[in-house]
Amino acid sequence: MAISPPAAAAALAVVLAALCLLVAPAAGFYLPGVAPNDFDKKDLLPVKVNKLTSIKTQLPYSFYSLPFCKPDTIVDSAENLGEVLRGDRIENSAYVFEMREPQMCQIVCKISVGDKEAKVLKEKIEDEYRVNMILDNLPLVVPIQRVDQEGAYFYQHGFHVGAKGQYSGSKDEKYFIHNHLSFTVKYHRDELRDVSRIVAFEVKPYSVKHEYEGQWNDKKTRLTTCDPHAKRIITSSDSPQEVEAGKDIVFTYDVDFKESDIKWASRWDSYLLMTDDQIHWFSIVNSLMIVLFLSGMVAMIMLRTLYRDISKYNQLETQEEAQEETGWKLVHGDVFRPPAHSDWLCVYGWTDDSYALALGFHGLLAGYSSSRLYKLFKGSEWKNIALRTAFTFPGSVFAIFFFLNILIWGQKSSGAVPFSTMFALVLLWFGISVPLVFVGSFLGFKKPAIEDPVKTNKIPRQLCSEDYLWWWRSYLTSGSSALYLFLYATFYFFTKLEITKFVSAVLYFGYMLIASYSFFALTGTIGFYACFMFTRLIYSSVKIE
Repeated sequence: MAISPPAAAAALAVVLAALCLLVAPAAGFYLPGVAPNDFDKKDLLPVKVNKLTSIKTQLPYSFYSLPFCKPDTIVDSAENLGEVLRGDRIENSAYVFEMREPQMCQIVCKISVGDKEAKVLKEKIEDEYRVNMILDNLPLVVPIQRVDQEGAYFYQHGFHVGAKGQYSGSKDEKYFIHNHLSFTVKYHRDELRDVSRIVAFEVKPYSVKHEYEGQWNDKKTRLTTCDPHAKRIITSSDSPQEVEAGKDIVFTYDVDFKESDIKWASRWDSYLLMTDDQIHWFSIVNSLMIVLFLSGMVAMIMLRTLYRDISKYNQLETQEEAQEETGWKLVHGDVFRPPAHSDWLCVYGWTDDSYALALGFHGLLAGYSSSRLYKLFKGSEWKNIALRTAFTFPGSVFAIFFFLNILIWGQKSSGAVPFSTMFALVLLWFGISVPLVFVGSFLGFKKPAIEDPVKTNKIPRQLCSEDYLWWWRSYLTSGSSALYLFLYATFYFFTKLEITKFVSAVLYFGYMLIASYSFFALTGTIGFYACFMFTRLIYSSVKIE
């Protein structure tokens, strides 16, 4: 039983790619701060607001794109490149607490809703958008009681802008906004220094149709629906605030402080254990187990077959027996013959690393590897290969990304990468990645050519049943797993997701095309180099007369 090198390499490629995906860093909301912040009693705690997000549209929007209360001056926080690409827009807000100073029914502002404001609020409620806030680098979460465990909670990132429902006795569907927020700030107290560190930031949103006495007097207005003087608090949304043009919306909040045994170093534990709507661990683990099981079976069969063949070839006693070549030894004179379109194999042989850390120093390794392979194929135009390596894969991905970004711009979403950031990315690409690819190609081409373990015949075998064209097959067989990835993404889109907007659908398939294309290059490269080393190893282990 003979196992072809491309099939073995394909199995190895899929395993390695799956492991690479598992060890990749988890995408958290925010990384914990390097140093903790200590707060004294009555220290100001400014709450920041971030983008509005929806799992139905995947289009983030700025917090102030909706008619929410604004501070006197809106100040943008300095976002890093990753936050900008992710669509984060971190800004200050009108919500300001004082450490360990509970507040009840605090008025933030009153908003008059016109036709335009009512329309955009209803759209965001329909698309199930969530509001994200930040306090001391901790994201705001909504605790939700677990059905299967009493007293246990799981956490949802952000709170919904509002909800849909009907009044009692009516079938007409209405839109209601969450205009009252009941915050809970948990802190860990250092009794020796009497300072506190924030360890949790939670909220329970309510929709309340506020009423007040007399004339509106901004924050001095006395509400009848909730009153800090009379200790009248909001605990339900029995009288919700409807979103309707011509009506005013009063925004209020409560904040309570609770001491916690959780230390600052462990405050992210509950966040990391959160259930994420977009991560499906069962499917990931199930797929990994299948891949590992099937790959293990192929590896066992392959090793047994190879051990038997190598022992057989090396134990041939007579010259006549040695000349009667059989099996994979029969094509030793052609197995290292350069393939058709060998230039493109050199280009794609390490392209994924050139883009995976597109603006990093892996461009040096990409250029080096492509030129070494190019020299093995007896090539002489190393600059041409370097140019193609630097632009083929990154250029294709950038073109798709730019097209998708234009669509996001058209939707006025905060997820659109600003022109300045786009220009910076192009500048880094041309100023760092491309030069490093050329440097790597120059260094790789100066090295002596890799020597094949067996000599290649001058005339290729004609009309033979033996197949020695393994170069491209090793790459395409391994890379074809990307087709499965894209087909599964398509299946998931039609069976699990509730995306109805055309632009959101185009964005989904566009980004999945980028992901699948990257996965194709990744698994193809791993499969090719695994097969390359495997083929060199087995042919260097047998006696060739």
